[in-house]
Amino acid sequence: MKIKKILSLSYCLSGHPTLPCNVLKFKSTTIMLDCGLDMTSTLNFLPLPLVQSPRLSSLPGWSLKDGNAFLDKTELIDLSTVDVILISNYHCMMALPYITEHTGFTGTVYATEPTVQIGRLLMEELVNFIERVPKAQSASLWKNKDVQRLLPSPLKDAVEVSTWRRCYTMQEVNSALSKIQLVGYSQKIELFGAVQVTPLSSGYALGSSNWIIQSHYEKVSYVSGSSLLTTHPQPMDQASLKNSDVLVLTGLTQIPTANPDGMVGEFCSNLALTVRNGGNVLVPCYPSGVIYDLLECLYQYIDSAGLSSVPLYFISPVANSSLEFSQIFAEWLCHNKQSKVYLPEPPFPHAELIQTNKLKHYPSIHGDFSNDFRQPCVVFTGHPSLRFGDVVHFMELWGKSSLNTVIFTEPDFSYLEALAPYQPLAMKCIYCPIDTRLNFIQVSKLLKEVQPLHVVCPEQYTQPPPAQPHRTDLAIDCQPPATSYRRAEVLTLPFKRRYEKIEIMPELADSLVPMEIKPGISLATVSAVLHTKDNKHVLQPPPRPAQPTSGKKRKRVSDDIPDCKVLKPLLSGSIPVEQFVQTLEKHGFSDIKVEDTAKGHIVLLQEAETLIQIEEDSTHIICDNDEMLRVRLRDLVLKFLQKF
Repeated sequence: MKIKKILSLSYCLSGHPTLPCNVLKFKSTTIMLDCGLDMTSTLNFLPLPLVQSPRLSSLPGWSLKDGNAFLDKTELIDLSTVDVILISNYHCMMALPYITEHTGFTGTVYATEPTVQIGRLLMEELVNFIERVPKAQSASLWKNKDVQRLLPSPLKDAVEVSTWRRCYTMQEVNSALSKIQLVGYSQKIELFGAVQVTPLSSGYALGSSNWIIQSHYEKVSYVSGSSLLTTHPQPMDQASLKNSDVLVLTGLTQIPTANPDGMVGEFCSNLALTVRNGGNVLVPCYPSGVIYDLLECLYQYIDSAGLSSVPLYFISPVANSSLEFSQIFAEWLCHNKQSKVYLPEPPFPHAELIQTNKLKHYPSIHGDFSNDFRQPCVVFTGHPSLRFGDVVHFMELWGKSSLNTVIFTEPDFSYLEALAPYQPLAMKCIYCPIDTRLNFIQVSKLLKEVQPLHVVCPEQYTQPPPAQPHRTDLAIDCQPPATSYRRAEVLTLPFKRRYEKIEIMPELADSLVPMEIKPGISLATVSAVLHTKDNKHVLQPPPRPAQPTSGKKRKRVSDDIPDCKVLKPLLSGSIPVEQFVQTLEKHGFSDIKVEDTAKGHIVLLQEAETLIQIEEDSTHIICDNDEMLRVRLRDLVLKFLQKF
């Protein structure tokens, strides 16, 4: 069934392309795609040390000491109207408690089990880092615009600071996660009978997903945080992305010029060089993700490099849970690691590192760690922003010695801005960002393979980086050109809904009498009632007229069906002009002239002062107040057409 054209809209609520938050309005459903939390605003604040630091406290004019403020979402859309939230990976769900607990959202959240469990660990670590550093006082007056403009940069230039929120609590985290419904790869989920959503493996992290959003006749693919590299997760499902009307692309690599394998090599060599010289290595990191791959590389590297006696410490409130989860989500791992589970062997080698005491994990620097700590060593801890967590303690402890090295592997934060409050710094700083997400070369190859009709992506992806304007290869190149969007923008997606699926009741189908109008094409007229419920449409037979009863007026069919009209027969076919002229002559018409037009022909009956306009989809008879002549000509026209 052909329907009135209806636009699909997309609302962009995030300015960070790797921490997306978009809202799609499609077929009467409102779907939020991810809810990433941009924490780069924390770089505007002083670090939160576990122990009072006179040096950090005395820093002149360096922002405000209020470390638990984060940016909330824009008021572009009423979040109470959102029906569902689809989560692509655990980094893209960090703002979930703000939405489920502080707005009118009452819908359902869909995510895979690893995404939920590891997302819980990241949120728990964040809350723990913030809450364990009590603050004597809290600053809020600076958010007043008159005060803000007097502050030093970058706070002076920050926008919408009134929407910045304090970090959520574990109670809010647990409440938010209770609203999530777990899904598996390729599982089809019906949304109100209108659309169907399906998660696909994106190859980036444990449980990470791309999403297919489709109706019977339209298909939207949401590709966020995907990887074609062979790491620990299941490989990316590319085949299911084919035949998309629109492909929304976000979450590409933040460092397109850096090769992940090369960065891992630099990481290992710099680590070995530091430790051999008697120094310590600090690796600011998240408690899940790249750390698994780094530990696997070190497992293969330390023996050959003669570093087997150097202890590796993983310090996080969720360190133990993270290492355990990575071993039990076997079905979400790549085939090579899945096969190890059935041997049985642990899929990740860090299990052996723990058994041999080469890797030790602790919830914090207090307690057992203080007793076991020995140097030189390698410490993995958070937070990558260097603004809170145990990493602040180690930056203060080791920053004064040039023997020590801090190696940045997470690309989410500018390492120069992260280091700013610790300057002057004697320890060496190495930047080895490891980002396995798609780069622009891989994106071009992917788009050529899946061939979507339209690509929609953040504005940043459609032009070279500002620092490298000559690098046109660092932008998406596709045909037709990608449609771009920016934060707080409402975008009309470049496709229109044209058809809707309608079922027909068997008894109604039996009553149809199709007539062939062209070879292989038959049509039939139908008089029926359209019944719509839960976005499913069914053609049902019209109500039968009531049987007449004595003393009562007979009920008409039109009384049961509002606005019932007598159906006129439908016409099909074409009028061959030469044969039509011959027919006119046989019926006594003379002085006939035929003129060709851009849309068809005009037959002039000059004697009768009548005009017959024949076009592909219509025929008009124009005569001067002679109804009998018009009817006569109409009947001659109808001889060439089929009725049904």
